[in-house]
Amino acid sequence: MSYGGPMSKIIKFQVTFDCASPVRVGLFWCEVLGYVPVKAPEGFATWEDFDRSLPGDKQGSWFACVDPTGVGSRLYFQRVPEGKVVKNRVHLDVRTGAGLVGQERLDVLEAECARLEALGAVRGQLLLADEVNESCQLMQDVEGNEFCLD
Repeated sequence: MSYGGPMSKIIKFQVTFDCASPVRVGLFWCEVLGYVPVKAPEGFATWEDFDRSLPGDKQGSWFACVDPTGVGSRLYFQRVPEGKVVKNRVHLDVRTGAGLVGQERLDVLEAECARLEALGAVRGQLLLADEVNESCQLMQDVEGNEFCLD
């Protein structure tokens, strides 16, 4: 397969999370990234009003949020019946320490890790810098999805 062809016109993409509690997981990621929930559908003052208008089995079945600056990708959270059983094949790297090295980077990672733990995240292994990579902190969100503080 050749990847040298013309560039795609797609420049925006959405990241979708399968989860048990879309609103809970979505609000967690809003706090992590400074995102905001998408605007409620026309005719509804709030998402809660819209959600209450849905049949019972559809209530709370999805949540979406966006970067208020319009730069970052949209995140979509959908309820699925099965629980998470294995490591994510794709994960987010939250670039909180980008460009920093050594103790300064570790201090920034630690401060952000503590903030996210207060939101319900779980701290994983701290991977210290080596000859190739800078330090990063492995984490899990409120439903156990892995991500990295990088």
